[in-house]
Amino acid sequence: MKSTAKNYEVSALAVARKLGVELVELPRWNCCGVFPFLAEDDLMRHVAPIRNLIRVQEMNENGIVEKEYRVVTLCSMCYNTLKQANLFVKDKEKLEKINTFMDREEEYKGGVEPIPFLKLLKDEVGFKRISEEVKRPLDGLKVSPYYGCLLVRPREVGIDDPENPTILEELFRALGAEIVENPNKTQCCGSYHTVDKKSIVAELTYDNLIFPLRSGAEVIATCCPLCSFNLDFRQKEARKIHKDLAEIPVMYYTQLMAIAFGLDIRSCGLDLGLHYVDPRPVLKAKNLLDGS
Repeated sequence: MKSTAKNYEVSALAVARKLGVELVELPRWNCCGVFPFLAEDDLMRHVAPIRNLIRVQEMNENGIVEKEYRVVTLCSMCYNTLKQANLFVKDKEKLEKINTFMDREEEYKGGVEPIPFLKLLKDEVGFKRISEEVKRPLDGLKVSPYYGCLLVRPREVGIDDPENPTILEELFRALGAEIVENPNKTQCCGSYHTVDKKSIVAELTYDNLIFPLRSGAEVIATCCPLCSFNLDFRQKEARKIHKDLAEIPVMYYTQLMAIAFGLDIRSCGLDLGLHYVDPRPVLKAKNLLDGS
Protein backbone atom coordinates (compact mmCIF):
# COMPACT_ATOMS: atom_id res chain seq x y z
CA MET A 1 0.00 0.00 0.00
CA LYS A 2 2.91 2.34 0.60
CA SER A 3 5.02 1.29 -2.38
CA THR A 4 4.08 -1.04 -5.26
CA ALA A 5 0.34 -0.80 -4.48
CA LYS A 6 0.29 2.91 -3.76
CA ASN A 7 -2.19 3.36 -6.62
CA TYR A 8 -4.62 1.14 -4.69
CA GLU A 9 -4.35 3.22 -1.52
CA VAL A 10 -4.57 6.56 -3.33
CA SER A 11 -7.67 5.60 -5.32
CA ALA A 12 -9.37 3.96 -2.32
CA LEU A 13 -8.91 7.03 -0.14
CA ALA A 14 -10.18 9.25 -2.95
CA VAL A 15 -13.40 7.29 -3.49
CA ALA A 16 -13.92 6.96 0.26
CA ARG A 17 -13.80 10.76 0.62
CA LYS A 18 -16.21 11.12 -2.28
CA LEU A 19 -18.65 8.76 -0.56
CA GLY A 20 -18.32 10.44 2.84
CA VAL A 21 -16.37 7.58 4.42
CA GLU A 22 -13.53 8.61 6.72
CA LEU A 23 -10.71 6.07 7.00
CA VAL A 24 -8.29 6.59 9.89
CA GLU A 25 -4.95 4.82 9.55
CA LEU A 26 -3.77 2.60 12.40
CA PRO A 27 -0.88 4.08 14.40
CA ARG A 28 2.10 1.77 14.89
CA TRP A 29 0.74 -0.86 12.53
CA ASN A 30 2.95 -3.77 11.58
CA CYS A 31 2.92 -6.29 8.75
CA CYS A 32 0.01 -8.71 9.20
CA GLY A 33 2.35 -11.67 8.72
CA VAL A 34 0.76 -12.40 5.31
CA PHE A 35 -1.18 -15.52 6.32
CA PRO A 36 -1.19 -17.84 9.33
CA PHE A 37 0.22 -21.34 9.24
CA LEU A 38 -2.56 -23.88 8.88
CA ALA A 39 -1.60 -26.02 11.90
CA GLU A 40 -4.33 -25.66 14.52
CA ASP A 41 -1.87 -25.19 17.38
CA ASP A 42 0.45 -22.67 15.71
CA LEU A 43 0.13 -19.75 18.09
CA MET A 44 3.20 -17.75 17.04
CA ARG A 45 1.99 -17.04 13.50
CA HIS A 46 -1.00 -15.17 14.94
CA VAL A 47 1.03 -12.71 17.01
CA ALA A 48 1.49 -10.15 14.21
CA PRO A 49 -2.18 -9.87 13.19
CA ILE A 50 -3.39 -9.86 16.81
CA ARG A 51 -1.01 -7.01 17.59
CA ASN A 52 -2.72 -4.99 14.83
CA LEU A 53 -6.13 -5.80 16.30
CA ILE A 54 -4.85 -4.50 19.66
CA ARG A 55 -4.00 -1.21 17.90
CA VAL A 56 -7.64 -0.99 16.73
CA GLN A 57 -8.86 -1.76 20.24
CA GLU A 58 -6.64 1.01 21.63
CA MET A 59 -7.95 3.55 19.10
CA ASN A 60 -11.51 2.83 20.13
CA GLU A 61 -10.79 2.92 23.84
CA ASN A 62 -8.80 6.16 23.54
CA GLY A 63 -11.66 7.84 21.69
CA ILE A 64 -9.71 8.29 18.44
CA VAL A 65 -12.54 6.64 16.49
CA GLU A 66 -16.12 5.75 17.33
CA LYS A 67 -16.53 2.64 19.44
CA GLU A 68 -17.29 0.19 16.65
CA TYR A 69 -14.12 -1.90 17.02
CA ARG A 70 -13.67 -2.48 13.31
CA VAL A 71 -10.64 -2.45 11.05
CA VAL A 72 -11.08 -1.89 7.32
CA THR A 73 -8.57 -3.52 4.99
CA LEU A 74 -7.82 -2.99 1.32
CA CYS A 75 -5.54 -5.99 0.83
CA SER A 76 -7.27 -9.38 0.54
CA MET A 77 -4.35 -11.12 2.24
CA CYS A 78 -4.40 -8.72 5.18
CA TYR A 79 -8.13 -9.25 5.57
CA ASN A 80 -7.82 -13.03 5.44
CA THR A 81 -4.94 -13.03 7.93
CA LEU A 82 -6.62 -10.71 10.43
CA LYS A 83 -9.93 -12.55 10.15
CA GLN A 84 -8.40 -15.98 10.66
CA ALA A 85 -6.36 -14.76 13.62
CA ASN A 86 -9.48 -13.27 15.16
CA LEU A 87 -11.30 -16.58 14.74
CA PHE A 88 -8.29 -18.39 16.21
CA VAL A 89 -8.52 -16.50 19.50
CA LYS A 90 -12.25 -17.07 19.89
CA ASP A 91 -10.92 -20.02 21.85
CA LYS A 92 -10.43 -18.50 25.32
CA GLU A 93 -7.43 -20.69 26.11
CA LYS A 94 -5.63 -19.56 22.94
CA LEU A 95 -6.52 -15.94 23.63
CA GLU A 96 -5.10 -16.21 27.14
CA LYS A 97 -1.88 -17.78 25.82
CA ILE A 98 -1.32 -15.12 23.19
CA ASN A 99 -2.01 -12.31 25.70
CA THR A 100 0.44 -13.91 28.13
CA PHE A 101 3.08 -14.05 25.42
CA MET A 102 2.59 -10.39 24.49
CA ASP A 103 3.01 -9.22 28.08
CA ARG A 104 4.06 -5.70 27.03
CA GLU A 105 0.86 -5.15 25.07
CA GLU A 106 -2.60 -4.31 26.27
CA GLU A 107 -4.61 -7.53 26.50
CA TYR A 108 -6.64 -8.27 23.40
CA LYS A 109 -10.29 -8.78 24.27
CA GLY A 110 -11.29 -10.41 20.99
CA GLY A 111 -13.89 -7.88 19.95
CA VAL A 112 -12.42 -6.30 16.81
CA GLU A 113 -14.06 -7.14 13.48
CA PRO A 114 -11.92 -7.07 10.29
CA ILE A 115 -13.89 -5.99 7.22
CA PRO A 116 -12.72 -5.51 3.61
CA PHE A 117 -13.34 -2.10 2.07
CA LEU A 118 -15.23 -3.83 -0.73
CA LYS A 119 -17.73 -5.32 1.72
CA LEU A 120 -18.14 -1.98 3.47
CA LEU A 121 -18.99 -0.45 0.10
CA LYS A 122 -21.67 -3.03 -0.53
CA ASP A 123 -23.22 -3.36 2.91
CA GLU A 124 -22.97 0.16 4.32
CA VAL A 125 -22.57 2.57 1.43
CA GLY A 126 -24.61 0.52 -1.03
CA PHE A 127 -24.16 0.11 -4.76
CA LYS A 128 -27.20 2.29 -5.41
CA ARG A 129 -25.52 5.16 -3.58
CA ILE A 130 -22.31 4.49 -5.50
CA SER A 131 -24.17 4.61 -8.82
CA GLU A 132 -25.50 8.05 -7.86
CA GLU A 133 -21.91 9.36 -7.68
CA VAL A 134 -21.07 8.19 -11.21
CA LYS A 135 -20.25 11.18 -13.39
CA ARG A 136 -18.52 9.27 -16.17
CA PRO A 137 -20.15 5.86 -16.65
CA LEU A 138 -17.83 3.09 -17.79
CA ASP A 139 -20.04 2.53 -20.84
CA GLY A 140 -18.47 0.21 -23.37
CA LEU A 141 -15.56 -0.78 -21.13
CA LYS A 142 -15.37 -4.57 -20.92
CA VAL A 143 -14.18 -5.46 -17.41
CA SER A 144 -13.38 -8.94 -16.13
CA PRO A 145 -13.36 -9.22 -12.30
CA TYR A 146 -10.66 -11.34 -10.68
CA TYR A 147 -11.02 -12.26 -7.00
CA GLY A 148 -8.12 -14.59 -6.36
CA CYS A 149 -8.53 -16.94 -3.42
CA LEU A 150 -8.09 -15.13 -0.10
CA LEU A 151 -11.14 -12.87 -0.29
CA VAL A 152 -13.58 -15.75 -0.66
CA ARG A 153 -11.87 -18.75 0.98
CA PRO A 154 -12.14 -20.47 3.37
CA ARG A 155 -15.92 -20.22 3.61
CA GLU A 156 -15.97 -19.05 7.24
CA VAL A 157 -13.76 -16.12 6.26
CA GLY A 158 -14.89 -15.36 2.70
CA ILE A 159 -17.19 -12.44 1.97
CA ASP A 160 -19.01 -14.09 -0.95
CA ASP A 161 -19.69 -17.45 -2.56
CA PRO A 162 -16.28 -19.17 -2.80
CA GLU A 163 -17.09 -20.76 -6.17
CA ASN A 164 -19.00 -17.97 -7.87
CA PRO A 165 -18.68 -14.60 -6.10
CA THR A 166 -20.53 -11.67 -7.66
CA ILE A 167 -19.75 -8.66 -5.46
CA LEU A 168 -17.29 -7.14 -7.96
CA GLU A 169 -19.69 -7.74 -10.84
CA GLU A 170 -22.42 -5.90 -8.91
CA LEU A 171 -20.07 -2.98 -8.28
CA PHE A 172 -18.97 -2.69 -11.90
CA ARG A 173 -22.55 -2.79 -13.13
CA ALA A 174 -23.27 0.11 -10.79
CA LEU A 175 -20.40 1.95 -12.51
CA GLY A 176 -21.86 1.19 -15.95
CA ALA A 177 -19.22 -1.30 -17.14
CA GLU A 178 -19.81 -4.37 -19.28
CA ILE A 179 -18.92 -7.56 -17.40
CA VAL A 180 -16.81 -10.28 -19.00
CA GLU A 181 -16.94 -13.54 -17.07
CA ASN A 182 -13.82 -15.49 -16.18
CA PRO A 183 -14.18 -19.16 -15.10
CA ASN A 184 -10.84 -18.83 -13.27
CA LYS A 185 -11.75 -15.69 -11.33
CA THR A 186 -11.21 -17.40 -7.95
CA GLN A 187 -8.12 -19.39 -8.93
CA CYS A 188 -4.90 -18.59 -7.07
CA CYS A 189 -2.53 -16.15 -8.79
CA GLY A 190 0.51 -18.09 -7.59
CA SER A 191 1.06 -15.90 -4.55
CA TYR A 192 4.69 -15.73 -3.32
CA HIS A 193 5.88 -18.36 -5.78
CA THR A 194 6.46 -15.23 -7.86
CA VAL A 195 9.73 -14.76 -5.92
CA ASP A 196 11.49 -18.02 -6.81
CA LYS A 197 9.14 -20.03 -9.08
CA LYS A 198 8.26 -17.52 -11.77
CA SER A 199 7.48 -20.27 -14.30
CA ILE A 200 4.64 -21.56 -12.09
CA VAL A 201 3.22 -18.06 -11.74
CA ALA A 202 3.60 -17.46 -15.48
CA GLU A 203 1.44 -20.51 -16.21
CA LEU A 204 -1.18 -19.39 -13.72
CA THR A 205 -1.11 -15.88 -15.17
CA TYR A 206 -1.80 -17.34 -18.60
CA ASP A 207 -4.69 -19.47 -17.28
CA ASN A 208 -6.20 -16.53 -15.40
CA LEU A 209 -5.99 -14.11 -18.33
CA ILE A 210 -6.58 -16.15 -21.48
CA PHE A 211 -10.29 -16.82 -20.90
CA PRO A 212 -11.36 -13.19 -20.40
CA LEU A 213 -9.07 -12.11 -23.25
CA ARG A 214 -10.74 -14.58 -25.61
CA SER A 215 -14.11 -13.22 -24.49
CA GLY A 216 -13.14 -9.67 -25.36
CA ALA A 217 -12.13 -8.25 -21.97
CA GLU A 218 -10.25 -4.95 -22.10
CA VAL A 219 -9.39 -4.62 -18.41
CA ILE A 220 -8.85 -7.07 -15.55
CA ALA A 221 -9.99 -5.69 -12.20
CA THR A 222 -8.82 -7.04 -8.86
CA CYS A 223 -8.72 -6.25 -5.15
CA CYS A 224 -5.42 -7.81 -4.05
CA PRO A 225 -1.94 -6.26 -4.49
CA LEU A 226 -0.20 -9.60 -5.01
CA CYS A 227 -2.82 -10.72 -7.53
CA SER A 228 -2.37 -7.41 -9.31
CA PHE A 229 1.40 -7.86 -9.48
CA ASN A 230 1.24 -11.45 -10.73
CA LEU A 231 -1.45 -10.79 -13.34
CA ASP A 232 0.19 -7.57 -14.52
CA PHE A 233 3.97 -7.83 -14.24
CA ARG A 234 4.17 -11.58 -14.88
CA GLN A 235 2.52 -11.18 -18.28
CA LYS A 236 6.02 -10.73 -19.66
CA GLU A 237 7.09 -14.22 -18.48
CA ALA A 238 3.76 -15.74 -19.52
CA ARG A 239 4.12 -14.44 -23.10
CA LYS A 240 7.55 -16.05 -23.42
CA ILE A 241 5.81 -19.40 -22.96
CA HIS A 242 2.46 -18.64 -24.60
CA LYS A 243 2.74 -16.46 -27.70
CA ASP A 244 -1.05 -16.15 -27.99
CA LEU A 245 -1.34 -14.11 -24.78
CA ALA A 246 -2.04 -10.48 -25.62
CA GLU A 247 -1.31 -7.62 -23.24
CA ILE A 248 -4.19 -6.52 -21.02
CA PRO A 249 -4.12 -3.87 -18.27
CA VAL A 250 -4.80 -4.89 -14.68
CA MET A 251 -6.44 -2.33 -12.39
CA TYR A 252 -7.83 -2.11 -8.88
CA TYR A 253 -11.59 -1.79 -8.52
CA THR A 254 -11.04 1.48 -6.65
CA GLN A 255 -9.26 2.95 -9.67
CA LEU A 256 -12.27 2.17 -11.85
CA MET A 257 -14.52 3.74 -9.23
CA ALA A 258 -12.39 6.90 -9.21
CA ILE A 259 -12.59 7.10 -13.00
CA ALA A 260 -16.36 6.62 -12.96
CA PHE A 261 -16.67 9.31 -10.28
CA GLY A 262 -14.90 11.71 -12.63
CA LEU A 263 -11.90 12.20 -10.33
CA ASP A 264 -8.56 13.44 -11.66
CA ILE A 265 -5.73 11.21 -12.81
CA ARG A 266 -3.85 11.56 -9.52
CA SER A 267 -6.87 10.38 -7.55
CA CYS A 268 -7.00 7.35 -9.83
CA GLY A 269 -3.37 6.56 -9.09
CA LEU A 270 -2.55 6.44 -12.79
CA ASP A 271 0.31 8.94 -12.58
CA LEU A 272 2.52 6.74 -10.38
CA GLY A 273 3.94 4.43 -13.05
CA LEU A 274 2.90 1.30 -11.16
CA HIS A 275 1.29 -0.57 -14.06
CA TYR A 276 3.32 -2.89 -16.28
CA VAL A 277 0.59 -2.71 -18.93
CA ASP A 278 -0.50 0.94 -18.97
CA PRO A 279 -4.32 1.15 -18.81
CA ARG A 280 -4.45 4.75 -20.03
CA PRO A 281 -4.59 4.00 -23.78
CA VAL A 282 -7.66 1.78 -23.32
CA LEU A 283 -9.32 4.31 -21.04
CA LYS A 284 -8.64 7.18 -23.43
CA ALA A 285 -9.99 5.16 -26.35
CA LYS A 286 -13.24 4.80 -24.38
CA ASN A 287 -13.27 8.54 -23.58
CA LEU A 288 -12.91 7.75 -19.89
CA LEU A 289 -9.72 9.69 -19.24
CA ASP A 290 -8.54 13.21 -19.93
CA GLY A 291 -5.03 14.61 -19.90
CA SER A 292 -1.79 12.61 -19.72
